[in-house]
Amino acid sequence: MNAPVVDVSIEDQVRSVRTGSTTATELVSRARTAIDAQEPVLQAWVQLSSTTAEDVATIDADRRDLPLRGISVGVKDLIDVAGMPTRAGSPVTSAAAAVADAPCVERLRSLGAVVQGKTVTTEFGYFRPGPTRNPHAPEHTPGGSSSGSAAAVGAGTVPLALGTQTAGSLTRPASYCGTAGLVLAHGSTEMAGIVGLSDSLDSLGLLTRTVADLRYVHDAFLGSAAAVQSGLPECAFVWGGSYLGYLDPPMIALLGRLPSVLAGLGLHSEMLDWDDHVQTLAEDHATIMAFEAARTRAREFERRRDGLSPQIRDLLQQGQTISVSDHTAALIRRDRSRELLGEILDGSSLIVGPAATGPAPKGLSATGSPILSRAWQLLGLPVVIVPGARTTAGLPLGIQLVGLPGREDDLFEVGERLEAILRESPPLDE
Repeated sequence: MNAPVVDVSIEDQVRSVRTGSTTATELVSRARTAIDAQEPVLQAWVQLSSTTAEDVATIDADRRDLPLRGISVGVKDLIDVAGMPTRAGSPVTSAAAAVADAPCVERLRSLGAVVQGKTVTTEFGYFRPGPTRNPHAPEHTPGGSSSGSAAAVGAGTVPLALGTQTAGSLTRPASYCGTAGLVLAHGSTEMAGIVGLSDSLDSLGLLTRTVADLRYVHDAFLGSAAAVQSGLPECAFVWGGSYLGYLDPPMIALLGRLPSVLAGLGLHSEMLDWDDHVQTLAEDHATIMAFEAARTRAREFERRRDGLSPQIRDLLQQGQTISVSDHTAALIRRDRSRELLGEILDGSSLIVGPAATGPAPKGLSATGSPILSRAWQLLGLPVVIVPGARTTAGLPLGIQLVGLPGREDDLFEVGERLEAILRESPPLDE
């Protein structure tokens, strides 16, 4: 699928509106045209908004200096948008429209963004896939659960989309669809108005075309003071995946390039020797997710069991077998590991590793494995997904940068520089 990506940064698009070179209405209209052109194949959207014309007219009339003026956004269908239902990818949810925006949507609107509609999600953010296709290879999965959001941005139809992550729901689709992504640190933003699976794990995320766009939106969304401005960190720990799953040859080759690439950026690097902890964290993540999902979604499970997908039913059944003591023990191990990793990173280092086990697998019946995100998601850490690398077949490969809360600027600084190198690097053999 040829992507009509407009190679203009979000900041420059907003500047063009500010200087009168274009209008917010024109930006939003071009996005809707791109959506309409690609949707028959991409199938990234659950429902498109019928009020974009009115919404953008209000923005064009607003004289304030809005940092996202006229920027179109897709909203994952786990997140409330006023006037549209939140179906969460499931037939058991209500078709009634949400009466108010989730705070994250309200915040984007206050910055001048225009909601184009709701994007496809897997059921309740778990494994049953929707109809969305990968924008770079329609016969391949876009990943999940933020599948529609990642595909829409990867296809160039919108410059910004909201996603969520409980396991690998944003990291993996960003990697597969060739977008930049940010998983916000757990607890750093309000999660009201968002259908979740696990209070201990659910996080909000952003998807954009580039890391530079991601940084710009993050700073507008949370305020630039939310991150410590520090330049390059002192050290990067290269993480090889801790033997959690089989890595495809192109991802192995990409990891092999990282030490020299990081050295070229002026970063000292060393391997992260933490495999035992990561493996335990991945197991504990699965325990906590199942335990909390069984209780969060208990109503749907009890009242509408037959309407749920086999994947969700299996998760909830598994969660019901987990004891309170096992759940508590997993949380205690999480807290101790968080302290230990804080000592390793020492406030000024980050982790660089694979965002997925490889390129997007062929087929639409599954969404790929989230295994490489589980440990970092359990720790509640901010993660930036860096696009740019590709296989010889043209499939994207993503790298994830993991850091401590409050050090997001380190991730953006390294991510922008790393992305530039990856985009110019030779493709990796399948």
